[in-house]
Amino acid sequence: MEKIRYAIVGSSGRMGRTLIEAVQQDPGASLAAALEHGSSPFIGKDAGELVGAPCGVTITADLDAALAVADCLIDFTRPEGTLLHLEACRRHKVSLVIGTTGFSAQGKRTIEEAAQEIPVVFAPNMAVGVNAVFRLLDVAARILNEGYDVEVIEAHHRHKVDAPSGTALRMGEVVAAALGRDLSECAVYGREGHTGERPATQIGFSTIRGGDIVGDHTVLFAGTGERIEITHKSASRMPYAQGALRAGRFMHGRERGLFDMQDVLGLK
Repeated sequence: MEKIRYAIVGSSGRMGRTLIEAVQQDPGASLAAALEHGSSPFIGKDAGELVGAPCGVTITADLDAALAVADCLIDFTRPEGTLLHLEACRRHKVSLVIGTTGFSAQGKRTIEEAAQEIPVVFAPNMAVGVNAVFRLLDVAARILNEGYDVEVIEAHHRHKVDAPSGTALRMGEVVAAALGRDLSECAVYGREGHTGERPATQIGFSTIRGGDIVGDHTVLFAGTGERIEITHKSASRMPYAQGALRAGRFMHGRERGLFDMQDVLGLK
């Protein structure tokens, strides 16, 4: 079996280390390059040492050199960095898995334009379980389409910089689409003071930030006399890493196109 050569951005971070570990555990994958910013104290070190398994791949800040030996770049960093990496992938014709969230509308358009030249998997959450929840939410919302108020509650670690999470927003989009609503018109992000009675079509979002919470998401359908809750809780980052590798395998051999995890999992 041909191994897919992965380059990982932000290799010394929690997600980067998990990705390195996932690659080492996957018989169909190999670590081609591990990247960090130029001032990182990890530059020049063996990437495998970060997870206790030296692999002979030296951490570097040279993006072009890394992409010259990679089939796929995996990026779970921040929007401004991801867009720079995207342009480099276009130059080298390397596929890109984007797990970064918090993009502006312009950033999303830039990703769409790049996908006309290279394959890109861009998804708010790479975990297979979360993508199963997206499908469950579509079914639940179509059934619970009258008499139920919808609230999305999410919790993440203190270091997460965007809110609500990309996953929470996607959950809201799925529910809104199933109910025939426009999320931009019916969403409310937090409440304070005298808010008045809750509109029936509103979809609310609540955000929690604290500690080392990897990621918890709940969609609550609150009716009269009953509540239905669909919840996903992440105990580690490994499901995201394994999903990212699965996305890389999905793109292997493709020339271009913009995909999400629903495409990767054959749910469309």
